[in-house]
Amino acid sequence: MKDSEAPGKTQLKPHQQGGLLAAGAFLMWGVLPIYFKWLGDISSLEVVAHRAFWSFVFGGLLLVATRQLPGLVAVLRDIRLLAYLALTAVLVGANWLVFVWAVAEDRILDASLGYYINPIMNMILGYLILNEKMRRLQQVAAGLAVMGVSVAVIKFGAVPWVALFLAVTFGLYGLIRKQVPVNAQTGLFLETTLMLPLALGYLIWVDSPTANLLHNSWDVNTLLVLAGPFTMAPLILFAAGAKRIQLTTLGFLQYIGPSLMFLIAVFIYGEPLTMDKSVTFGFIWMALVLVSLDAMGLGRKTVGPVPPPEPEATQCADK
Repeated sequence: MKDSEAPGKTQLKPHQQGGLLAAGAFLMWGVLPIYFKWLGDISSLEVVAHRAFWSFVFGGLLLVATRQLPGLVAVLRDIRLLAYLALTAVLVGANWLVFVWAVAEDRILDASLGYYINPIMNMILGYLILNEKMRRLQQVAAGLAVMGVSVAVIKFGAVPWVALFLAVTFGLYGLIRKQVPVNAQTGLFLETTLMLPLALGYLIWVDSPTANLLHNSWDVNTLLVLAGPFTMAPLILFAAGAKRIQLTTLGFLQYIGPSLMFLIAVFIYGEPLTMDKSVTFGFIWMALVLVSLDAMGLGRKTVGPVPPPEPEATQCADK
């Protein structure tokens, strides 16, 4: 009887649901530059301060709605965990600041390059700090990435510091968060809580007409408040999607974000794809092809979904 009530209705399989959810997360991260461009008349520090504050507000409401307060209380009682989260708060705050600044200064291509480099940076950090073994294709990919940056520096004298800063800070952030047994939502809420005194202090101290919401137009205030949902929503989608699909699939989907940033930079905002950037992008793209081939080979040995990593460790709050 129930089947006849909804003829032709198809139910998505878990891996299909997961793919759509994860793709939605990466799509949101990919178009974030457009949102921050809309806030281009506001200083980067002020935008980050608002982002920290509204992420704290939205994250707190989310924890209440999802009944995760007991887990929050448990973390607050552990000084060691709070110390780790204080460090990750510094890393993600610095990452946010440079990303927002890069968007405002018409350097979205550099930000895109940073997030293309991130998977390779994760491999290098795992090798150097966690003594993880790198397979042959991973070694070649890491070598290509280093060559790409080196050629740009030696041949063109251009250090892609924005890309490297974003990749290193986000890589270290993911490395540390991977070791901290705190879920994504609780972790980000506590990180923004630790940022809150600095964020509020700056908004009170800074001589800016937009720092006080009472002095703003409704459209500016709406954009500032949306910083909270725009930070948390893709994280929630990612966490839900990662539980339903293999890490190999997740690895492919994560290229959606920087690819969208690349297209937005070149075709919407007209950023020039200079020779030094072209060379570096070329090497990084070749490296990512090898990383993808390696992941495909490893994925064939895996049956069904696998337990996901902490969302921040792969792609999250950085953006």
